[in-house]
Amino acid sequence: MSAQKLVYTALLAALTAVGAFIRIPIGISVITLQFLFTAMAGVLLGPGGGALSQGVYVALGLVGLPIFTAGGGFGYVLQPSFGFLLGLIPAAAVIGGLSRRSSPVRLALACGAGLAVLYAVGVPYMALILNGYLGKGISAPALLWSGMLIYLPGDAAKIAVTALLCPVLCRRIPGLR
Repeated sequence: MSAQKLVYTALLAALTAVGAFIRIPIGISVITLQFLFTAMAGVLLGPGGGALSQGVYVALGLVGLPIFTAGGGFGYVLQPSFGFLLGLIPAAAVIGGLSRRSSPVRLALACGAGLAVLYAVGVPYMALILNGYLGKGISAPALLWSGMLIYLPGDAAKIAVTALLCPVLCRRIPGLR
């Protein structure tokens, strides 16, 4: 991997950390911009670089940097939302694998596939922590609502931004896909 690509990888890891603190309140929940930067990492860096940037982000948070929405440290693995952080890594890889030199529509579809991967990791992990570890007894519909459905409109907006912005960035910044 070139030095330039490593810099872009580090930059997208840092942007994902910043995205954790950009919060858009929607009723009882909050939308962050982490997935926006994860999707951009996949599109701009490809499957390997995108996944690496998200892996760096998660690793830095696990070693104690307070870069997750509620802090950091290894104990964060017991947070119900940690599965979504883990899911950022394969989500970026899937987006990167499906988005090579694509139109905005294909980029949006690639981001949608990556989002599906994110939820496929995050929601079961949330259920495991809430129901298995914490013993909350939350039903599947309540888990789907609180862990996925409420966020879909915001995720659709993030996908649209990614699909429209990334082709422009790829044309104007050297060293990107």
